[in-house]
Amino acid sequence: MCIPCCFTISTAEVGVIEKWGKYSRLVQPGLGIIMCPMEQLVGKLSFRVQQLDVRVETKTLDNVFLTAVVSVQYQILKEKVFDAFYALTNPAQQITAHVYDVMRSQLPTLELDAVFEAKEELALSVKNALSATMTAYGYQILQTLITDLDPDQRVKNAMNEINSSKRLKFAVAERAEGDKILQVKSAEAEAEAKYLSGVGVAKQRKAIVDGLKSSIVDFSGGVNGTSSKEVMDLLLLTQYFDMIRDVGSAKHCRTTFVPSSKTSGDDVRNAMMQAEASKIV
Repeated sequence: MCIPCCFTISTAEVGVIEKWGKYSRLVQPGLGIIMCPMEQLVGKLSFRVQQLDVRVETKTLDNVFLTAVVSVQYQILKEKVFDAFYALTNPAQQITAHVYDVMRSQLPTLELDAVFEAKEELALSVKNALSATMTAYGYQILQTLITDLDPDQRVKNAMNEINSSKRLKFAVAERAEGDKILQVKSAEAEAEAKYLSGVGVAKQRKAIVDGLKSSIVDFSGGVNGTSSKEVMDLLLLTQYFDMIRDVGSAKHCRTTFVPSSKTSGDDVRNAMMQAEASKIV
């Protein structure tokens, strides 16, 4: 005797009905009725996008072991529900096996640095391999992503050290180039300053000579009976006294003025005593 039994199928799902152990029909979302025990709801399949994360450990061409995480996003094809339910016992295991096969055949051909640069190519290879196989079983591979590449911690530390050394080398080169520019500019500024100082000194001496010449001419013309030599001696004596005054009045002056004399002995002694006496005062 068969008894009607009710069941429900959620949205984005489909139910599989068997009659006396043989596939009978598919049931769409909503309320469904089967005749028990003749008919039986043997399973449900979801049309939602599913994701499977596969961790693969392998080595690269330069013998560096790393762990790659491959995320596979897949979905059941509505027109191949029968194949998806009956063709595979464990689709996740089937996908994992194909990911292992592709990754462990591709990564050993690349060096570690090239692996990070070839993530897109590796992901595309995994997707193509899975699509060619899983479509026949009723599964559509939407996307494959390599979400993580994790080499050994010591390898990562070594890579960081290499990068740090390169950046430090670049910084030292830039700093040296900056110091070079500063030295060149400083030398150019010093040369320009000395040139301008020389021009200034030359103009100053020319002005002094012109002033002396004018003073000698004026003094000789104003005072009768004086020669040019006498006027020059007078001017030099005046400058001499001005120099002594400037030296004595300068702050923190440590200059000791010793009068010159044509005689030796007592004159030098007297000059040194005068200098010592001036310090006491």
